[in-house]
Amino acid sequence: MLVFVVRRLLVSALLVLGLLTLVFFVSRLAPGDPLQSYLHPDVDAATLAHLRARFGLDQPLPVQYLRWLQAFVLDFDLGVSIGQRRAVRDIVLEALPYTLQLAGAALLLRLVLGVSLGVVAALRRGGKADLGLGVLALLFYSIPSFWLGLILLLVFAWELHWLPTGQAHALDAQLLAWPARLWDTCRHLVLPVFVLGAGGAASTFRYTRAGMIETLGLDFVRAARARGLRERTVVVHHALRNALLPVVTLVGVSIPALVGGTVVIETLFSWPGLGRVTIDAIAQRDTPVIMATTYVAGLTAVLGSLLADVVSCWLDPRIRMES
Repeated sequence: MLVFVVRRLLVSALLVLGLLTLVFFVSRLAPGDPLQSYLHPDVDAATLAHLRARFGLDQPLPVQYLRWLQAFVLDFDLGVSIGQRRAVRDIVLEALPYTLQLAGAALLLRLVLGVSLGVVAALRRGGKADLGLGVLALLFYSIPSFWLGLILLLVFAWELHWLPTGQAHALDAQLLAWPARLWDTCRHLVLPVFVLGAGGAASTFRYTRAGMIETLGLDFVRAARARGLRERTVVVHHALRNALLPVVTLVGVSIPALVGGTVVIETLFSWPGLGRVTIDAIAQRDTPVIMATTYVAGLTAVLGSLLADVVSCWLDPRIRMES
């Protein structure tokens, strides 16, 4: 197990280095000078040259890359935002907890709903519960997230006034006691988390149901039942563990899509995370911020794949022997 994990960590480190290199050079392919969008058209050449030197844009591209990579690796220095005149690291660290909170809650919703309902549907294959859950899964899998978000905002926020329309907390949240503050945070999370996690829960449901139906018909499950084990033990400890292998892989590779989906959801619900930071940076052509948020999104792909490999190895020891 340890050798397997170390090998995957080395591969992930190489992928992260390649990701850093790709993000840097792709960001430099955009035409024009990023400083021009912040300067007056009549700015003198001396001022432009000073600003280019300030942001390191006067150096050859390989020199810029090596300096940027050295600053990132040694000091986690992502540069200075051209638009906000602040360290990009501070901007990312301020917004990242909100995105992790939203994506983590959506991932938890996806796993709890998808796996539990998938098991229920498999155990009641062909029944009314299986049919109804299948229809609901197909519905939420097909609905675009932004359209679902607009409908839920219209019904629960604007018409019924049960839930807030956006933001991560109320304006007076800091003045509330911690139980009231926690309740306020939960109320603000309900709509964006459901919109972000509903489609993934439907996909997890389908994979879990298919895996459970296949596993319940295998010989080792029949043997467990023949030994007189309780049905709950057979389902949870024998069938479900093997049926979760494709689900784990699916969740691991879909983590980047989950984080990337926060761009739309955060914009729709005015959530102060990396998604909104990315949209604002693109509108202002703030290259250092765009590079940082793109790198974070790519890093989630590497970490998601690594996590899926490790969990799959733990669930099925045969994987580490084949690797």
